[in-house]
Amino acid sequence: MTHLSVNINKVATLRNARGENIPDVVRFAVDCERFGAQGITVHPRPDERHITRRDVYDLRKVVTTEFNIEGYPTDDFMRMVIEVAPEQVTLVPDAPGALTSSAGWDVIANSEFLSGIVTRLRQAGIRSSIFVDADSAQVKEAARIGADRVELYTKPYADNYTQNPDEAIGKFIEASSEALKRGIGLNAGHDLNLQNLSFFHKRLPLLDEVSIGHAIISDALYLGIERTIHDYLDCLR
Repeated sequence: MTHLSVNINKVATLRNARGENIPDVVRFAVDCERFGAQGITVHPRPDERHITRRDVYDLRKVVTTEFNIEGYPTDDFMRMVIEVAPEQVTLVPDAPGALTSSAGWDVIANSEFLSGIVTRLRQAGIRSSIFVDADSAQVKEAARIGADRVELYTKPYADNYTQNPDEAIGKFIEASSEALKRGIGLNAGHDLNLQNLSFFHKRLPLLDEVSIGHAIISDALYLGIERTIHDYLDCLR
């Protein structure tokens, strides 16, 4: 079964708006696991506008499923993740001030840099995942430099799903096949939701993990987090 990792950045954004500890990010993560989520994802940015460095350390103490830390591999970021030792680090190419991820890595152009990062993570016993567009050449290069997984950037799929689902999924199927051929794992994330996730999963049944945040937190405002997680898990069965 494809695992569901809940990105809790938006919970931290809400908490930070008041400068207190409501909602409690750590408790929310524990509840997500209790309701069936198989992982917790965070993306601590340098400006700490949502997840903070302290959150990362506090969450490491309580997350019992899979802890996935996303981020651009600056020296500070790498020192933190090697000390915290999550199960997975997802490398994203975002500039420090980016609102959200808007593209995958050009792994071919950055192969030397990323190869060194992947090697450091492997030496620390941490699984590496490289955030890429649905491009078989990028998947192939990620495998060549030693990444354990790739995470497919799914916003283009989400944007085109309502117009033509089969066309929207095409490049993702090709990228999935390349990952399988190269023997690396496959994750996916960005703008996946209750409307488009089931179709995506049926066409890419060998997905290891989807990471979903904004849609889950938004749906939880109406449905509650327990039912929301169950509904997303149903899409992955």
